[in-house]
Amino acid sequence: MQFHPIIQEWFEHSFARPTETQDLAWKQIVAGGNVLISAPTGSGKTLAAFLACLDRLVRAALNGSLQDETEVVYVSPLKALSNDIQKNLERPLHEIAKVAGEKGLLMPPIRVAVRTGDTPMAERQQMIKRPPHVLVTTPESLFILLTAERSRHLLKTTNTFIIDEIHALVDDKRGAHLALSAARLDDLVMKAGRRHAQRIGLSATVRPIGEVAKFVSPDKPLQIIDQGHRRQLDLEVEVPKDELGPVASNEMWAEIYDRISELILAHRTTLVFVNTRRLAERVAHHLAERLGESAVLAHHGSLSRRLRLEAEQKLKSGELRAVVATASLELGIDIGSVDLVCQIGSPRSIAVALQRIGRSGHRVDPTSIPKGRIFATTRDELVECAALMRATRAGFLDALEIPPWPLDVLAQQIVSAAACESWNEDDLFDLVSRAYPYRDLPREDFDAVIEMLSEGIATQRGRSGAFLHRDQINHVVRGRRGARLAAITSGGAIPENANYFVVAEPDEMIVGTLDEDFAVESLAGDVFLLGTTSWRIRRVESGRVRVEDAHGAAPSIPFWRGEAPGRTVELSEEIANVRAEILKQNDPVEWLMRECALDRRGAEQAALYVRAGAAALGALPTQRTVVAERFFDEGGGMQLVVHAPFGARINRAWGLSLRKRFCRTFNFELQAAATDNGIVISLGEQHSFPLGLVFEFLNAATVEQVLTQAMLDSPMFTARWRWNASRALAVLRFSRGRKVPPPIQRMRSDDLLAAVFPDQAACGDNLPGEIRIPDHPLVKETIRDCLHEAMDLDGLKHLLDGIATGEIKSVAIDTAEPSPLSHEILNANPYAYLDDAPLEERRARAVQMRRTLGVDAGEIGALDPAAIEEVFTESWPLVRDADELHDALLTLIVLPPAPEWKPFFEDLLKLRRARVIERGGCVFWVAAERLAVAESEEGPVATIRGWMESTGPMTVAALATRLALPRDAVESAMAKLESGGQVLRGRFTPSSKADGSEIEWCNRRLLARIHRLTLGRLRKEIEPVTSADFVRFLFTWQHVAPGTQPHGPDGVLQIVKQLQGYEISAAAWESEVLRRRVARYTPDLLDRLCLSGEVMWGRLSPHPSLLLDDATVRNRRIRPTRVAPVAIFLREDASWLLESPAQRNGLSQSGREVADALQRRGASFLPEVVKATGQLTSQVEDALWELAAAGLVTADGFENLRALIDPKRRRGEGSSRLKMPRHAAGRWALLDLPHT
Repeated sequence: MQFHPIIQEWFEHSFARPTETQDLAWKQIVAGGNVLISAPTGSGKTLAAFLACLDRLVRAALNGSLQDETEVVYVSPLKALSNDIQKNLERPLHEIAKVAGEKGLLMPPIRVAVRTGDTPMAERQQMIKRPPHVLVTTPESLFILLTAERSRHLLKTTNTFIIDEIHALVDDKRGAHLALSAARLDDLVMKAGRRHAQRIGLSATVRPIGEVAKFVSPDKPLQIIDQGHRRQLDLEVEVPKDELGPVASNEMWAEIYDRISELILAHRTTLVFVNTRRLAERVAHHLAERLGESAVLAHHGSLSRRLRLEAEQKLKSGELRAVVATASLELGIDIGSVDLVCQIGSPRSIAVALQRIGRSGHRVDPTSIPKGRIFATTRDELVECAALMRATRAGFLDALEIPPWPLDVLAQQIVSAAACESWNEDDLFDLVSRAYPYRDLPREDFDAVIEMLSEGIATQRGRSGAFLHRDQINHVVRGRRGARLAAITSGGAIPENANYFVVAEPDEMIVGTLDEDFAVESLAGDVFLLGTTSWRIRRVESGRVRVEDAHGAAPSIPFWRGEAPGRTVELSEEIANVRAEILKQNDPVEWLMRECALDRRGAEQAALYVRAGAAALGALPTQRTVVAERFFDEGGGMQLVVHAPFGARINRAWGLSLRKRFCRTFNFELQAAATDNGIVISLGEQHSFPLGLVFEFLNAATVEQVLTQAMLDSPMFTARWRWNASRALAVLRFSRGRKVPPPIQRMRSDDLLAAVFPDQAACGDNLPGEIRIPDHPLVKETIRDCLHEAMDLDGLKHLLDGIATGEIKSVAIDTAEPSPLSHEILNANPYAYLDDAPLEERRARAVQMRRTLGVDAGEIGALDPAAIEEVFTESWPLVRDADELHDALLTLIVLPPAPEWKPFFEDLLKLRRARVIERGGCVFWVAAERLAVAESEEGPVATIRGWMESTGPMTVAALATRLALPRDAVESAMAKLESGGQVLRGRFTPSSKADGSEIEWCNRRLLARIHRLTLGRLRKEIEPVTSADFVRFLFTWQHVAPGTQPHGPDGVLQIVKQLQGYEISAAAWESEVLRRRVARYTPDLLDRLCLSGEVMWGRLSPHPSLLLDDATVRNRRIRPTRVAPVAIFLREDASWLLESPAQRNGLSQSGREVADALQRRGASFLPEVVKATGQLTSQVEDALWELAAAGLVTADGFENLRALIDPKRRRGEGSSRLKMPRHAAGRWALLDLPHT
């Protein structure tokens, strides 16, 4: 591509060569058509978009045709990103002007200006007086510029419209808002007599690219530059050393902080991403404790712009080692070069993971490889991270969904457009339809919005939201007085949050914001953490929390309430695939290491977890299999867990619908929660039903109606109503020049809802049936947001269809204790709750779970036969006299004759307290008081109720035979008892489970007792022993207790095998360890094993000095000592016990020479080493002892080491009769590899 020579010279001086993305893009941009550039982070997309525009401006400036008008409008989703773009544009323009000056060319300045919410008023005024050639702004500020009368003329001359980071906009209402602004900008330009502005879209990661291309250019041809998102990545999953569980323990968090600290110290700059602001503050605080307060800062949306900018600049300049951030640093804000990205927990999205990891290695240099480490904190997260690694390697991406025609955004844009000029309704509809999200907007919805904006909404305070004058005769609309001001001050698509400003005294400086609930619940004197600084509250005012520096006092961590993002559909599918592969593979550990970038420890945990879950449930939950699991809790109720790894949006919809269906069926409100992997519903004693029926409670044809009714009572509806009412300008954020406090906005929103939707705000007791939904555009939009944004109704319908047709297999199982896969669902976070019960009152917390994954996970669903027998024995009446038999007959109603009780029955007959009846040719005993019941139509139900209260699990056939009743009568009675919550059906005995025979029935109370006894027996099997018992075991296990010591060489070999890998002081091996553990131990026993080649010795852990560089160890030489750690181990295991050869730093000159001699000669006797080095024998001995203490040498025999340990032996002292020869046996060799 040929640019102006000045541009060409500047580019060649600044860059080695253009990237492939830039080469392809420049050709299309210069051609004048609309362009979408999709390429990896660091490929030079922004410069590709701007340079062709700058070339046009430079050419115009040099030939004198540059006008004082705005030609390029650049839109970015973040204000900070806009500021970066301005800086990154001004530098090239300054350098280009310098090149022009050097060539003697006079070039008028090309002006760049930023217009965001942070732009000072003076700069805004200057911009109006002297328009910039390049205007950098945000979607919200562009809307204001299109609305304000004085700024509209700036945009009439636009010929290039650039949208950066488009993937961050198109899938929410900000994208729809921007699309309408772009359509209005085009209309403004066309009415000024100019051609359509060229549109350029930029994105790092986007799919489907065709939909995004239509968003950029819905009605004009567009060229797509798709360089793909795949890029070589250095990715690993980090797993703590402790076994993962359903929640991360404090010890595990400490280990994560320590590991991240190590990684930060090993790199120049590090970004640590977390998923919540609370966690960002917490992690930054703990990392600062380890690395120093000046090394780490937090960065998130609740910090003031000044604090965020300070963190960005310090990281860029190298003053900070790390920043802990949420999504606030996910996009391309300029923070300089980042060496490493750490992600704590799964980001729940493939695209987000790629975007965050892509912040490292952010250079055009193709050799720069992004480096990321993802930390799994729970078992489910480990499997999710494995799936994330596999998906990124395979090049998968999440699909963006563009929300169709948001009516609240439409209302706001119509108010803005009508405030600027009068519009024919048909022309306005045509304009709106040119925006891609509104291409299929129904005309009746458009007309309903126009009517709402012209008629307003009648409330107790008068009409609200009437911003238009509507001429229904000529079909023309124009803005009322105040419409323009309302749009400018209250416009935008970002939801209003009820946050309190944190104001630091005495400077009156805003340092951030706090959640309203946290602020209101706080008291004067409380200390909290914000921006890694401790602040003490002085007082809480309306909308403000006044604070002072607490000077490092121990703080609490604030919280910010909000909805957690659900896991994407694509990642959920990949998790199901990984689960299925773990079950399918012969060696799942190797497969996970190879395909999912897990280390061995992580792969083993993931494989064990998934297989244990499948064994406990009898099936593995995937996208093709859903499992319903039911078990008793400690409170006597039951928990129903539906294992469905479809993501939170589908599960939230399914859980709310099921909860509503339970409410209608049993007339009880239930506690429920929905996570990415399943649903938990807490059942009471009244809820008894065949477990498999849970999959038939809902069907695809009627689920929308059920879910809509369930959602109307939930907080998600009222929250979204407030957001939509605010976006539609029905509730203003600013009034009379002042911000309306959030509580007042909330009250006005609630009043508006009561006026528009009275049934929703009405008392439920007064409603005749279902809540009637009014035909109002804001109500319609809010319901659609709940069903399709917060939840996934279409996904739920597809799931229910799959279950109904058998495409998705459904499995139901009653278990004695929760399966491993249910643990994390039971421990769901508060944001997953589908009801308003607080954490401390959750019935799901009344469930005891195993702390580890046992090898007998398949037995989780089995009840103990001994427990069944015990309950049967305890529940059957104990009869020791006539009165007790009478009590039994009152309960059982009828009883076949029992020979052992016949004398007691004859006594009752004499007293006329009992009778004999005949049924079906069989004789039964009955109490006189129960005779009428036994012979009535309700007799079978009463009889079976009594028998079920007095027996254990029974089949219908067994009861029918025992009581001489027709089978259908017993089945009917069981159904009635089940509907009343008195009995449960299932397969409870081992024989029933094994052969899948007839369904068994059991009284609910007795079944709960069987479960408790089963769990009690399991717990006794792993019941902790006393300290004394443990010490006795250790003495026996370590062969220290009398009578447990082995003998001879085999005994020494047994001890070595048990202790190999364990290091202890060299002098203690024989005196403290072997003499206590081997009967009649003598040194020659160990020597024999060493000289035979079975056993060897040496230091396994490298000496600390060997790990330091030469400059550091000059004053830290390795000193030989009797307490130097040494291990004794089998020679055949040396290959995996020994670490890789260490550097020989910290050695003396003599030690280096001896090591070099052994490396040249191989294994050598002491005299040979003396001769090879030319040193004295004593010097060589000292050097060998130094090398042994460093872990660099070993010898054939242990006698060599004894000679070094004993100073007298080394000096040749002692009785001549007892004196052993110095170094009597064995060669010396380097410990790099076992010598032969």
